[in-house]
Amino acid sequence: MIGVTLAVAAGGALGCLLRFAASNWVSAHWPQHFYAATLAVNIAGCLLIGYLYGQFLLRPEVPLALRAGVIVGFLGGLTTFSSFSLDTLRLLESGQAPLAFGYLALSVLGGLLATWAGLTLTKL
Repeated sequence: MIGVTLAVAAGGALGCLLRFAASNWVSAHWPQHFYAATLAVNIAGCLLIGYLYGQFLLRPEVPLALRAGVIVGFLGGLTTFSSFSLDTLRLLESGQAPLAFGYLALSVLGGLLATWAGLTLTKL
C-alpha cells in the first residue's frame, strides 16, 4: 500500500505544479482572463479522466499504483473537477439519476455557498 500512497503523492505534486504553471502563464500573458487557466485544466482534466478511466476498465492488469497515481494523484492535483465529473457520470451510468443530479447541485451550489461563507468569515 505504501507504493500506491507514494504514487498518489508524486502524481498530486506533478498535477499541482502543472496547475500552478498554467495559472502563472495565463496571469503573465492575459491577466484580465485569470480564470482561463482554471477552465483549461478543468476541461483537460475531465477529458483525461474520462479517457483514462475507460482505458483502465479495459485493462485491469494496469497496476493499482499507476492507476491511482494518475487518476487520484495527478488529475486530482491538477483539478478536483475531473473527479467530481467522473463521480457524477458514474452515478448516472448506474441508474442513480436523482442522486447524480442532487450531488451535482449540492456540489456546485454548496461549494459556492461554502466559499462565500469562508470569505465572509474573514471579514468579521
